[in-house]
Amino acid sequence: MKYVTGVKIYTDGACRGNPGPGGWGAVMLYRDRVRELSGGDRHTTNNRMELTAVIKALAELRKSAEIDVYSDSSYVVKGMTGWIHDWKRRGWKRASGSLENVDLWRELAELADLHRIRWHWVRGHSGDPLNERADELAKTAVPSVKDREKTENPTPW
Repeated sequence: MKYVTGVKIYTDGACRGNPGPGGWGAVMLYRDRVRELSGGDRHTTNNRMELTAVIKALAELRKSAEIDVYSDSSYVVKGMTGWIHDWKRRGWKRASGSLENVDLWRELAELADLHRIRWHWVRGHSGDPLNERADELAKTAVPSVKDREKTENPTPW
């Protein structure tokens, strides 16, 4: 299989409260092109937003690629470089029982199988401009209290 080379993806997730309203952001680079993605959820966790950021970025790719994914989430990086193998072997369970966010882990695993991915952990808030941009996108995407009230308390007519 032929892979597109040179794709880089920086991702981050954010949450106000955990659980609470959350956002995710991704910066995708290929050659001289940059694409930014973001979104949010009214009630979620930080880990779900971290996973969602990677999922949404990988879902944007139309061809199989060699990708460097950069995340400040050790949960995502350790999950994809180590833990996932045991989870799959156990039927998507941890040794101690159920696996949190199994829906997202399964989706991420399916997308990751389409590519060759090198996973990189980067220290958050350490000055890496693309990690900082992904963080900014995630924080900006967190639904505001006003937005939540509009959605959670719709007009009765």
